Amino acid sequence: MSAPQYAIYAPATAYFDLVRGALGDLVDGEHFFDTVSDDVVYEVLYDIAGWPRVIGGRADLMAGFRGYVDAIVLNSADQLVVHRTNGGQIVVIEYEVHGTIRATGVPYDNRFCSIVRIENRKIAHWRDYMDSLAAWNALTARAR
Repeated sequence: MSAPQYAIYAPATAYFDLVRGALGDLVDGEHFFDTVSDDVVYEVLYDIAGWPRVIGGRADLMAGFRGYVDAIVLNSADQLVVHRTNGGQIVVIEYEVHGTIRATGVPYDNRFCSIVRIENRKIAHWRDYMDSLAAWNALTARAR
């Protein structure tokens, strides 16, 4: 699902499409950013240089992803497992992403588990866990 206003984020389309599909009819909006509330809290429970542990608000989340797509191009996202709880207000998604670090050409493969709280048909809170070692290894590897 691509929209012209989100063209700059095309390198992460595989991720956005996977998440949008995982949330299905629980949220409104075609693109990932359309499904996020204006006051979303996006929390990551890992330390990766340049990515804050907590992002507050849709605009700041979009700015954060701008840095992400400047650094990484995703070719695919797969291995999706979806767990809906609390009447669909909480969704846990497990998935993998595969791509390339732009600066070095090194492959990037990572696994995630994200816990998503939905309020008023929008993502209100996102808590992310990932394989930090896989990210570190890809981001610090020498160019190919």
